[in-house]
Amino acid sequence: MELALASAIGVLSAIGIYLLLRARSFDVILGMTFLSYATNLLIFAGGRLVTGKAPVLKEGLDYHLGNYTDPLPQALVLTAIVIAFAMTAVSIVLAMRSRSDNHSDHVDAHEDESAETPDTAPGREGGA
Repeated sequence: MELALASAIGVLSAIGIYLLLRARSFDVILGMTFLSYATNLLIFAGGRLVTGKAPVLKEGLDYHLGNYTDPLPQALVLTAIVIAFAMTAVSIVLAMRSRSDNHSDHVDAHEDESAETPDTAPGREGGA
């Protein structure tokens, strides 16, 4: 189970970093989302994976740490999910505004140098 969880965290982190290094706004937003998923899994893994145990005190069970799971990672991940959703929404709104203002989906708001407009093509005089 630990190997599968560690592999999932590694794959999600690699995908997130790859997408963050792209030049398009949507790819960067998607990369941040994948990194937030990897972080949530890392927080869960830090709280020890325990199944079938209560996160809160229960009558009839001994007040011993072996009988309970840690509720703190669950609360942290729930909070992180809400924050990541809000930040993704803000990032999408900013990307949409940047696209409408700059007419480009690039993060730095510059078009590719290889794509030339017809008015500036070599050998063309004055756009006529």
